[in-house]
Amino acid sequence: MTDQRIYQIGLTMIPGVGNGNARTLLKKLGSAAAVFTEKQQALEKIHGISHAIASAIQKPEILRRAEQELKFIEQNAIQTFFTGEANYPVRLGECQDAPVLFYFKGDTNLQTAKVLSIVGTRNATEYGKELLDSLIRDLAASFPDLLIVSGLAYGIDIYAHRKALQYNLPTVGVLAHGLDRIYPAVHRETAVRMLQQGGLLTDFPTGTNPDRQNFVCRNRIVAGLSDATLVVESADKGGSLITADIAFSYGRDVFAFPGRTTDRYSIGCNELIRQNKAGLISNANDLIMALCWDVKNNQSNGQTSLIFTSESDEDLNNPVLLQLKNEGEMHMNQLAVSLNMPVHQLSAMLFELEMEGKIKSLPGNRYKRV
Repeated sequence: MTDQRIYQIGLTMIPGVGNGNARTLLKKLGSAAAVFTEKQQALEKIHGISHAIASAIQKPEILRRAEQELKFIEQNAIQTFFTGEANYPVRLGECQDAPVLFYFKGDTNLQTAKVLSIVGTRNATEYGKELLDSLIRDLAASFPDLLIVSGLAYGIDIYAHRKALQYNLPTVGVLAHGLDRIYPAVHRETAVRMLQQGGLLTDFPTGTNPDRQNFVCRNRIVAGLSDATLVVESADKGGSLITADIAFSYGRDVFAFPGRTTDRYSIGCNELIRQNKAGLISNANDLIMALCWDVKNNQSNGQTSLIFTSESDEDLNNPVLLQLKNEGEMHMNQLAVSLNMPVHQLSAMLFELEMEGKIKSLPGNRYKRV
């Protein structure tokens, strides 16, 4: 029996087939394997599939290349995550342009309860480094399982990874190339350490160079994997602002450290705050409060268990109400991860429950039982 991963990898290697066409093919034909067994005439009838694409699908070299990639994967203990499968991260799966398939090497849980992306300028200043050091130190003290995501680039990115390692937090680097190399090469030592305390992730196969356009593709994964994106320092233009804009478009929380108006690498952060695209934070506690990560510390004492309530059988079996009852206030992203539920489905349920007066919405996409 042919390993299904060959067809899944092959689907991403067809010339002219991006994430959009790949999803169309999967929706029409049901599986990656079916794409390669369908007749060319039938393929050409599918919206977006041209004669050239349909012809390319029929060529055997696509699957031969996929077999080579699978061999590399197995030799290097790399995992694949394919859209629609149970192990695909819920947060990322909710993004409209999420990769159909990505590769991951490491030992961390991408579905962990709390994930924070940290990005910033390649030219990190002492101000930015000091902010980042105190932030990660304080977050680690409260949330030892917090996952830090960044892009392994120069400046704030690599500093975030190294500080996460220093304070024993798992950290994942999202790459703009295949897992057969590390770019920049000077970050190889850090990348190797991350394999034991986090990992490396990419949607590019081996042989892919770190070309300019790949970094924008990389940024969407950085934004999509997390509950929130934090911009530590940024000039008026740069990749970190692109990541922040992508996170904002996903409906995710974005935060930024402010800086003096005369500081070059605070211009971007100040502008995000001015445009109301990012919340202003000055320390870890600001971030914790904004994301409602401190809810368990604000639980009422045990006397609340003596209060009798009259709940219907329907309420007692409603997973959203049960989760909010057990956890107190929760951010919508946290709730989606806890219930393993797509955000769009959860959003509809939350709206209905709010209209019924059973829950209350709070600032910052947080909810609680009434």
